[in-house]
Amino acid sequence: MKSPLSKEEFLEKLKTDREFNSKYGRKNITEGKMVLPPCHYGFQVYTRELSVKERMELYFKQYPDWAMIGEHSFFDKHNIPARAISLMWNQRSVDTFLGLPFNIASYGLLLEIIAKAVNMIPDQLIGNLGDTHLYLNHIEQAIQQISRESYGLPTLKINSGNENWHLLDIDEIISSLDNEITFKPENYQSHPAIKAPLSN
Repeated sequence: MKSPLSKEEFLEKLKTDREFNSKYGRKNITEGKMVLPPCHYGFQVYTRELSVKERMELYFKQYPDWAMIGEHSFFDKHNIPARAISLMWNQRSVDTFLGLPFNIASYGLLLEIIAKAVNMIPDQLIGNLGDTHLYLNHIEQAIQQISRESYGLPTLKINSGNENWHLLDIDEIISSLDNEITFKPENYQSHPAIKAPLSN
């Protein structure tokens, strides 16, 4: 009977033995062939009603020079969102330096797209993170990153080719996805990239 591999031996075989990696590596985990679930295993969205004050702020942001008529249906006539939407994703394993910034950006973009499609305001983005770790060979890069001065947050412009996207039914939304949808960050600034090796 073979003795089980140590953790170090298992990781070394993943890196050096293609057949072993094909059988026991990340691909098998994400396809559900191993006991561990994939790193990401679902997200949920939930909504809340916006207060009248919040809807007024949205209105005046959109129409700064217009007067307000004191009737509640006025918001609906101008397609001012009535609800905010939040997204929470579940993640079993988190590579803090290389993976988490990309995960945040990806789920943030997903929240923006869903909010745009249903005419709601993107609200909270929540990560429910399990094994959150920083690899030893990423420590210097992480220190360099957190020592940087932060830039202001950019905004995201989504152009679906149809400004009334939120008024479409689900079949029309899906067919509109065949058209070009552009995502344009505005006022985006970034520092030079920091490279780090991928750890398995």
